[in-house]
Amino acid sequence: MLEEMDSDCEIPALTEINRNVDLAAVAAGQQQQQSSIMTLLPATGVPMGVVTSGSNADVVLVTGATGGVGKRVVQRLLQKGRVVRALVRDVNKAKQLLGNLPVVPGAVLQLIAADITQKQTLLPEMFDGVREVISCSAVKVQPKEGDTPDRQKYYQGIKFYDPEIIENTPEAVEYRGIQNLLDVVKERIGFEDGKVILSPTDADSADRWGALDDVVMGGVSESSMVFDRTGGEGGAAVLVFRGIVRTENSGGFVSVRCKNFQPVLDLSAYEGIQLRVKGNGLRYKMIIRSDTNWDGIGYCRSFDTTDGEWQDIFLPFSEFIPTFRARTLRDGTTLNPASVASVQLMLSKFEYDGELNPKFKTGFMELPIASIKGYLKKPVAPKFIHVSSAGVTRPNRPGINVDQEPPAVKLNDALGGLLTYKLAGEDAIRQSGVPYAVVRPCALTEEPAGAPLEIAQGDNIKGKISREDVADLCVSLLNQPSAVGLTFEIKSTIPFSQPWQGADSAAAGSRDWGSELSAAGLKRGVTGKTVNGVYTGKEPESEALKKQTATV
Repeated sequence: MLEEMDSDCEIPALTEINRNVDLAAVAAGQQQQQSSIMTLLPATGVPMGVVTSGSNADVVLVTGATGGVGKRVVQRLLQKGRVVRALVRDVNKAKQLLGNLPVVPGAVLQLIAADITQKQTLLPEMFDGVREVISCSAVKVQPKEGDTPDRQKYYQGIKFYDPEIIENTPEAVEYRGIQNLLDVVKERIGFEDGKVILSPTDADSADRWGALDDVVMGGVSESSMVFDRTGGEGGAAVLVFRGIVRTENSGGFVSVRCKNFQPVLDLSAYEGIQLRVKGNGLRYKMIIRSDTNWDGIGYCRSFDTTDGEWQDIFLPFSEFIPTFRARTLRDGTTLNPASVASVQLMLSKFEYDGELNPKFKTGFMELPIASIKGYLKKPVAPKFIHVSSAGVTRPNRPGINVDQEPPAVKLNDALGGLLTYKLAGEDAIRQSGVPYAVVRPCALTEEPAGAPLEIAQGDNIKGKISREDVADLCVSLLNQPSAVGLTFEIKSTIPFSQPWQGADSAAAGSRDWGSELSAAGLKRGVTGKTVNGVYTGKEPESEALKKQTATV
């Protein structure tokens, strides 16, 4: 039994140049976007109205898409009408395995030829429009005695064969490959806590802002952005938009605008702009410019503040209106969040098109600002789903009897630190800031879906599970906000010695993953790792560290 070692990223030898990525050509940038993304399904091409690139795209990237779990993930996503981009090393193999999958209206399957272990093959244009990732790549394992062309010995998952790693090393695939993948997708899928645009990091942070007051049209108001080292919540540092507003000489507004971002910010992964401010009861405007022109179109959204209270202000990009010198443009122009050149804050006597601001007053004003950032659509669900393996924390765990553990644990060192590097890859995901979920299946089998399951944490369970169930779970996790930040193990409760013949088709296709995950009582931050010689078990790793520190 080759337990917990599903090879969903089969990497043929580079000498097979007719079937693989030409790494030299890719590295030299000789492939253009039109050829680097190939539409496989539907055969007629991308249907009218389906968006596969740009800020409005909603593409799911699947790595290891020709492997045992990956191909099933692709199939289920297509059944749900998603735009799927499969990252594969062998395009011909992908065509054979995936080219005849059924697609529902709106579903699209695209192929990109790349290798996560070769960073130079991961061209930026390949990931245009990617908003979610299901990572099924794994190092390739096979019996030392060899396998059939379709890898029947490996995939059956029950009978044990003495295993060996072939082609790339566990470090290259399970760790470095995951790091490479995160590097190219994290900005595209977004960070759970948002993308910080401007924050009060030090006194120089106020220098990024300049005043743009009514003096440009003869008024006498004045303002600035200043740094206050202790003026925030709990004595934290803040930026303060501060000024004096006067209406003499037909004036009546103060504003501060940041220097142009170089390069412009791509916030297409985010729902809008979030500000953390201490209000003063006035109505302000947030203005975004999508080009570097000084006096161009500004996209505006007004917001009210509550006097004396710290509050989070959420401004969806879809609600910003195009204006030019406070006059609304009605030509259909819309804000492109993929091109944010600058942001501006304003307090003005006027709203738009000559209407008065109902929450305006003259005199001294100040608006403390803790942060300005892009925020993800709420509630945030996992956007990076990773298929790892049960057993990753067991090598060298204090008190563990390796003779009672699955082969992957006993053979970890002989297999090049397979589980050690899987755990390192998990840690890279957990530390990346993206909203993630890590799935640790036990031994993967070709049995049907629908078996009764056990979901646990702490990395202790042993057993088997169907690749069908794992694929179904991964797709479901994209819509499970409660799963963000979870790492968990999963297995069937059917013993190895008892083949699972499958439930009836209705039961197999109607699993309520949300209920099963909820019933398992999973906790965010639990890894089951050993930290400073102490096994953390089912306790969140951060809490275990705090306890260790407190006892020192």
